[in-house]
Amino acid sequence: MKFLENESDKIEIVEGQVDVPAIIDSMVEQLPTDNPFYVMDIGDIVRKHQQWIEKMPRVVPHYAVKCNDTDLVCATLAALGASFDCASKGEIAKILSLGVAPERIIFANPMKPASHLRYANSNAVKTMTYDSDTELHKIKQYCPDAKLVIRIRCEAEKAQCPLGKKFGCDPVEEAPRLIKIARSLGLEVVGVSFHVGSGCADFPIYYKAISYARDLFDYAAQLGYNFNLLDIGGGFPGDTGTSIDEVAMIVNTALDTFFPDKSVRVISEPGRYYVSSAFTLVTNVQSKRVCLNAKTGTIDRMMYYLNDGVYASFNSILYDHQVPRPKLIGGQSGKQYKTTLWGPTCDALDQLIETIVMPELQIDDWVVFENMGAYTIPVASPFNGFELPKVYCYISRKHWEMLETLFPLQNECALITGSNMPNSYETVACA
Repeated sequence: MKFLENESDKIEIVEGQVDVPAIIDSMVEQLPTDNPFYVMDIGDIVRKHQQWIEKMPRVVPHYAVKCNDTDLVCATLAALGASFDCASKGEIAKILSLGVAPERIIFANPMKPASHLRYANSNAVKTMTYDSDTELHKIKQYCPDAKLVIRIRCEAEKAQCPLGKKFGCDPVEEAPRLIKIARSLGLEVVGVSFHVGSGCADFPIYYKAISYARDLFDYAAQLGYNFNLLDIGGGFPGDTGTSIDEVAMIVNTALDTFFPDKSVRVISEPGRYYVSSAFTLVTNVQSKRVCLNAKTGTIDRMMYYLNDGVYASFNSILYDHQVPRPKLIGGQSGKQYKTTLWGPTCDALDQLIETIVMPELQIDDWVVFENMGAYTIPVASPFNGFELPKVYCYISRKHWEMLETLFPLQNECALITGSNMPNSYETVACA
């Protein structure tokens, strides 16, 4: 296993805590470009993992690769001992290439292409979800020794991305029939999964879903099954200032109530929890338009055109219902104006914020967006030829040495001074 895979991977090692605002202030002064960029704090991911283990010790996290498939994110979590939720052949291949054992992967897409099933089968990825009889017959054909997990529907009323319309069977009306069909086909069903919705804001729903799972464990036992896996899905908050304390209390209580037997393995599929706050996006004002009132000649609105938009990092506005919250660099002050922020492309859909009140900005001013690690990078495209943001990665020496111990480097690494970075940092370049 390699913590860093190729020459392009570079990590800045910082003495002491990683100070993202200070790093950004220094970078905007030194970088010879006005392209957008990310600052990634690897230590933020490490801290999130430690918090998870402390607050939900029974629940083994399987990171949802689709949320942010950056190599360094996956390698960091692999080093920490996390497992992985993969939705496709490509994601499975990425995680296996890190040296992760196939037993640490759940193929958690209830609707899988036949070629992806064949790939999973040939690579010993056996644990996978289903929610229909059609999928059962397909699995019987291409992966007959799969360890199946029936996905039920129990959706939060408040979630950024509801998933119940597309995935999951009714736990009362449909699930018993699908378990019975699996039994008739000679397939091995090992447990129950659910997903309350990405970005859940209705935590008591976990208790209800876990109670449904208990009923299905009992029903399956009547058919001769011995379920031993419960997958509580994702939906956990990950923005700066959020906490999993409340949801952890609810989950732990539900597990103690419905699954006191510790022989039942409990897993989860957190995505945004791990990566949202670890990535900060820095954008640049490339153009400006002052909209005047035709009668009074006063300013009605300011419009600024940033160098990143909904076709790149801010696709999260469309696909993840993200609400961007800009922060300014440079201490701008003075009169506040109604402001619209646009992306750089020629599409009028490329709008980041329709109306926000801000002081006046100038060309080449920098605008920062925190909590940009979830459902941004994997979906971004270079539409209209605009360059995608580069990711600059930072880690404290303490965390670097810990990860190096957990996940030894198998290639030689040289410490060199970063030409575009503050002199107090080092660049780790792996050949």
